[in-house]
Amino acid sequence: MTAELVMRLGAAAGRYFRRDQQEHRVVIGKDTRLSGYMIENALTAGFTSTGMNVLLLGPIPTPAVGFLTHSMRADVGVMISASHNPAYDNGIKFFGPDGFKLSDEAETEIEAILSKGVTLAAPENIGRARRIDDAMGRYVEYVKTTFPNKLRLDGLRVVLDCANGAAYRAAPNVLWELGAEVIPVGVSPNGHNINSDCGSTSPEAAARKVRETRANLGICLDGDADRVIILDETGAVADGDQIMGLIASNWAREGRLAGNALVATVMSNLGLERFLNSQNIGLERTAVGDRYVVEKMRAEGFNLGGEQSGHIVMTDYATTGDGLIGALQFMRSMVETGKSASQLTQVFDPVPQILRNVHFAPGKAPLATDCVQAAIAEGEKRLGAGGRLLIRKSGTEPLIRVMGEAEDQALLDAVITSICDAVSSVS
Repeated sequence: MTAELVMRLGAAAGRYFRRDQQEHRVVIGKDTRLSGYMIENALTAGFTSTGMNVLLLGPIPTPAVGFLTHSMRADVGVMISASHNPAYDNGIKFFGPDGFKLSDEAETEIEAILSKGVTLAAPENIGRARRIDDAMGRYVEYVKTTFPNKLRLDGLRVVLDCANGAAYRAAPNVLWELGAEVIPVGVSPNGHNINSDCGSTSPEAAARKVRETRANLGICLDGDADRVIILDETGAVADGDQIMGLIASNWAREGRLAGNALVATVMSNLGLERFLNSQNIGLERTAVGDRYVVEKMRAEGFNLGGEQSGHIVMTDYATTGDGLIGALQFMRSMVETGKSASQLTQVFDPVPQILRNVHFAPGKAPLATDCVQAAIAEGEKRLGAGGRLLIRKSGTEPLIRVMGEAEDQALLDAVITSICDAVSSVS
């Protein structure tokens, strides 16, 4: 992603949203990657060249961009982040004026404008850029409103791993202001260490810190803070499925679970589905990706959804996954029930599940080959009705993700290994 391409993309998006001569604005946030400086400047040049006024938020979580896009009456919001990916990657997420991510159709239109070339504004009509110094404070204050006024986090010792990412200042401030004793991890970003041996994809350091400090729980966010996983007092990991199961059962009991159902992806564990059924709560499955979860929620009126990876989407509070708000919902249960983290994270017994990633070379298409298709067919036959497979290409990295579930762990391992070997042989 070059500066030139990003500038042209900003201009195309600016032209898409600025369809008349009225004043228009865009808010831009970023995580802590070194390349964020380059991309931020290039986007600013592109947007202002079409007459859009740019409001720069600085390092801030992805959900804050969605919130502030709507709050500041902007026409579009942009988050510069590659989420949980390594520092050498980067990406751009667009939000519409309602604070929700743009649809596939809108992004296709922007791409069409990009390919045709953009008509720039006249010199006297170019936009201005300014920094919003209190953007993080606005988000911090909003996040605190999602936690009941009558409750505090006094007495909770919390290890908080911010992945050296976008929430490295906001998240510790929220928990401290609500009364928790915060033990920070991953709060020293240098442009290169985002998600490096820390955060929701690498919780080992936080788990060690939980045990060393005898903390009540650990919270691990990812680089742009739209994901969360919880560590109990022993350092054991609870993924998004367990957190969603807890919140869904709490909200159903309180009569606030819209549609009496949770929206999750095909990756969510069969154990979650069985637990929800036992609570007379429905489970609506979608394709992998928080975008598809949110689309399903908005189309059918659900207010809770997410992914096993830790995206927890609560449309009562946010327009996208918000790791910090998800963590507060979990801690609310701790405060209200007096139960330990380990008592609350074991909502259901997961069915054995294996997920492996296999790299493939650029230009290759392993899933289209006969040998991989044959291995998948054989695996499905061996697992039968008691198991399932989900094989897909990653949307962000050159990986084939191979996932399977079955009660028989040994059989499952053999099937997954066979498919991964087949993918490797043509990669």
